[in-house]
Amino acid sequence: MPAPRGKKKSTDSPKADATQPAAGRRTKAGDKPPSVHPWLTAFEGHLRSECHAADNTVAAYLRDARRFFRWLNGRAIPKLTIHDLADYAAWLLESESLAPASIGRHLVSLKLFFRYLQLEGALTENLVELLGSPKLWQRVPHVLSPEMCDKLFETPRQTDPCWRRDRALLELLYATGCRASEVSNLKLRDVHFDDGFCLCHGKGDKQRLAPFNARAAATIREYLEHERPRLAAQQPSPPDWLLLSRRGGRLRRERIWELVKRYARRAGAPPDVSPHTLRHSFATHLLAGGADLRQVQELLGHASIATTQIYTHVDHTRLKKVHNKFHPRA
Repeated sequence: MPAPRGKKKSTDSPKADATQPAAGRRTKAGDKPPSVHPWLTAFEGHLRSECHAADNTVAAYLRDARRFFRWLNGRAIPKLTIHDLADYAAWLLESESLAPASIGRHLVSLKLFFRYLQLEGALTENLVELLGSPKLWQRVPHVLSPEMCDKLFETPRQTDPCWRRDRALLELLYATGCRASEVSNLKLRDVHFDDGFCLCHGKGDKQRLAPFNARAAATIREYLEHERPRLAAQQPSPPDWLLLSRRGGRLRRERIWELVKRYARRAGAPPDVSPHTLRHSFATHLLAGGADLRQVQELLGHASIATTQIYTHVDHTRLKKVHNKFHPRA
């Protein structure tokens, strides 16, 4: 088995196995796989340097690949058959209890990993390409009503440690439709109050303009004036990020999820509310107000309009109006 690029092949052993590329040691069936496999380290470097994948994307692919190696349990990758790989998909469903969408994502990650092994000469063909993704049914996303959104934005109270920041966070998520990771990475210089938009860095570091309304602007200004200076003073040098943690660092994506869920419970919203629920609500309310699907696609940063079309199934009143207006027998 050839080693990853930039590393010499061992001359002390036969052709290395695809489960142990760098050290020249053959991994026997039944051996316990190493905690950090050499191929995973090489794959991570490939994702970062050649694919220029974002940190969250790299982390997701590596999590999926580690699960694959756990299932592999020391077996040689080149000896796997299409039936073995089909068993992997079944294992994800039965033993790991993953949803069809999660299984589909794992297979996408595995296809990319096998393509990398092909590039390195470890495999001659990518059998994962022959696997079909689990058939997914289109699930209508859960959204909040405009009234529940208003109630949610009022839940941060003055007794909360960073209530102005938290109100700014909730308003910003709903006003722009940004993902939690995108809001987390917003910098002060990305927010343009005079023009009413922020420069958002989405998946794959793609940039887009995300407008926000006057109410969100006022809430953010209040946070910047009365609360952010105190948080920023916790750092030795002025931080760049718009939303800061209590220690003055960047408000991380995981913390944003925790805050949204906390305030959703306080507002009496459903327990499955997340930052993405506000993104779903943003898109649905725009379409209900008469926005064009292509415009919503651009605002959300979707590469394909097929991803945006799911929101046309959420607002039944809008669909009924369209039917009544355009159907010849309506």
